[in-house]
Amino acid sequence: MPRDNMASRIQKIARQALLTFRKNGSTSQADEGKSFLENVNKLTALLSEIRAEDLNIAPRAAGPLPAPISVPHNPPVTYMHICETDAFSMGVFLLKSGACIPLHDHPGMNGLLKVLYGQVSISGFDKLDAAGAKKKEKATAAPLQQQFNPPLLSHQKDALRRALLRSVGEFSESSGPCLLSPHRNNLHQINAVDGPAAFLDILAPPYDPDDGRDCHYYKLLQLAAGSELLAGQADPSVPQEVWLLEIPQPADFWCGGEPYPGPKVSL
Repeated sequence: MPRDNMASRIQKIARQALLTFRKNGSTSQADEGKSFLENVNKLTALLSEIRAEDLNIAPRAAGPLPAPISVPHNPPVTYMHICETDAFSMGVFLLKSGACIPLHDHPGMNGLLKVLYGQVSISGFDKLDAAGAKKKEKATAAPLQQQFNPPLLSHQKDALRRALLRSVGEFSESSGPCLLSPHRNNLHQINAVDGPAAFLDILAPPYDPDDGRDCHYYKLLQLAAGSELLAGQADPSVPQEVWLLEIPQPADFWCGGEPYPGPKVSL
């Protein structure tokens, strides 16, 4: 049963999200300004208190992942839509045991993620300027695509992206929210650890391909010369420069939908 004060709690989260993002959303001011940061802190504090039972969501039993694509009605990840405005969207993602939301971006968007049950591992990346790829190629005699193992095809060169691995961490229901901004931790990968997991997700503004906010997927590349980061020798607390390759949505990932059972939100 939900706690007696849950209706007001989820309503407060939604109203605080609207107050926080209705003017700032994807603008450069979203990373600046005392008022915006104060509102983010208020929203973070509210999210820190949310629990699965507050949304009438119970932890799912662990079970095997469905076979890729062959069983489209049994996806590895499902989404419960709660609400959406021009300023933000809010919902719950549920991951089966062993499921992964692949490395993807949130162009020009802010986001907050709060685990409701289970545990997830999150790797966050920052995009770097595209000019760095050209400088890198000029600094070596070999074409850029030949520096990877296996070498990239010529047409894949334009899909290369420089990035920093900003953070790697595990989050549970006792953890505070994970935050991303248009410039920091904007790309991330989410893995369910040791069982099923669920998290409340706020994106501001929502995805909108018509407004330049479409989701892109990426693959982390291994440099041909070897990488301390990928070999597990780098300090994860220090940002490490990496190469990413933009790819189509992975065949083993798709997201289904299911009804949201919790208290209603009105804005």
